[in-house]
Amino acid sequence: MRIGIVCYPTYGGSGVLATELGLGLARKGHEVHFITYRRPVRLSAFSPNVFYHEVDGEDYPLFEYPPYDTALASKIVDVVQYQNLDILHVHYAIPHATVAYMAKKILLTKGRYIPVVTTLHGTDITLVGNNRAFAPVVEFSINKSDGVTAVSQSLKEETERVFHIERDIRVIYNFIDFHRFKKTNKEHFKKIIAPDGERILVHTSNFRKVKRVEDAILIFKQVHEQIPSRLLMIGDGPERQNAEQLCREIGLCDEIRFLGKQDAIEELLAICDLFLMPSESESFGLAALEAMACEVPVVSSNGGGLPEVNIHGVTGFLSDPGNVDEMAQYAIQLLKNDEMLQTFRANALQQAKRFDLDTILPDYENYYEEVIQRSVHKVV
Repeated sequence: MRIGIVCYPTYGGSGVLATELGLGLARKGHEVHFITYRRPVRLSAFSPNVFYHEVDGEDYPLFEYPPYDTALASKIVDVVQYQNLDILHVHYAIPHATVAYMAKKILLTKGRYIPVVTTLHGTDITLVGNNRAFAPVVEFSINKSDGVTAVSQSLKEETERVFHIERDIRVIYNFIDFHRFKKTNKEHFKKIIAPDGERILVHTSNFRKVKRVEDAILIFKQVHEQIPSRLLMIGDGPERQNAEQLCREIGLCDEIRFLGKQDAIEELLAICDLFLMPSESESFGLAALEAMACEVPVVSSNGGGLPEVNIHGVTGFLSDPGNVDEMAQYAIQLLKNDEMLQTFRANALQQAKRFDLDTILPDYENYYEEVIQRSVHKVV
């Protein structure tokens, strides 16, 4: 198949999943065309079946803001026509599903029908979609897609609760590439971070309010009071300054390292003992899955799709969002008991294997074929 992928090229879960999906499809012999305003962060190495088409975001004096939606629609039309795409897969409803509908209508005037699959990732529904300014457009775009997928059962149910959805939403879970995410021996690196054998906790996110970044620090504070430990804060975003200020206020700046955005995150996960994800809600929890693939248990909230990934009392522990004390007690319980920690490490890896890229990829391939077959007669 010739597959077009439209996504945000950032460190967020939707961009990561879209890029890894495209690379996986390319390895299986499909021709994959990424269409976005910047090369995706995980699209770093050359692949013979992968093509990148940059959207021109040139500013014009007439516009207060560059008309990205229009430029993206034009680029999609161009790529579909001249690369002879079979299907277009857009990640994140706003603006990508909306723009895809516009491109589809333009292509119809040229006698070309391009089926569109929209994947819902979370905040396009829970935050953007709930905004009255965008809700009608989100609903319309979902219903006008030829196929719709959600990354968890929780997100599917939330979408159907918030909007009047006229078509079936297929749940296809996020996945993990075990060629990349696996536990490796990084003891030399671990000794730099924890020279006296301290436990290493880690939190990674885009540091938005929904991630409750400060809760991760408050959990660590209670852990550190009982167990020699270090905390790695990976990522960046609007809440980073507040988080750094909190570290100063509680006097733990030497024990907490803010590492910013990292590409080789698997090397950091390899040295960690516990992953913290106290988010208000997660549509799936891809960062937690990456940790589990590296044999790192998870203490998280039970918001959204997290219980579908992190199994309470097996791969880690779950608490209500904001219940810092309970999360801290679970973390202390686990980090104080070497035998329990090793059991949870093994369990985390086994659970992560359920989401192996090689297992999930055929679900997308089969769904593409299904959508294409349904769309065969939809031409001018």
